[in-house]
Amino acid sequence: MEKSAPDPLEHPREDEIDLSKVLFALSDPARLELVRQLRDAPLEAARCHLQDPSLPKSTKSHQMKVLREAGVIRNEPKGRGRLLSLRREELNRRFPGLLDAILDAS
Repeated sequence: MEKSAPDPLEHPREDEIDLSKVLFALSDPARLELVRQLRDAPLEAARCHLQDPSLPKSTKSHQMKVLREAGVIRNEPKGRGRLLSLRREELNRRFPGLLDAILDAS
């Protein structure tokens, strides 16, 4: 049986991105680390990693889901995998300077 491409996932429209959801998503150190990995360029989901490699794959999937549902990242099908990208432009239009302030903080 040949594997097919993953189904597309829902993402909030730019005008639906809520500040409290973004702040919640970025408040977790593991999710913040995932976002920092996407800061410079999109990555295949399989190449993104959590700080603790012993955590189950389901934890990584959950972290990506929280970020996607908050509007922080895009999670798009690419071949048999997924490509993650930061929604930097949309977040900057919605909340100017917020993303860089959070990502630049220690």
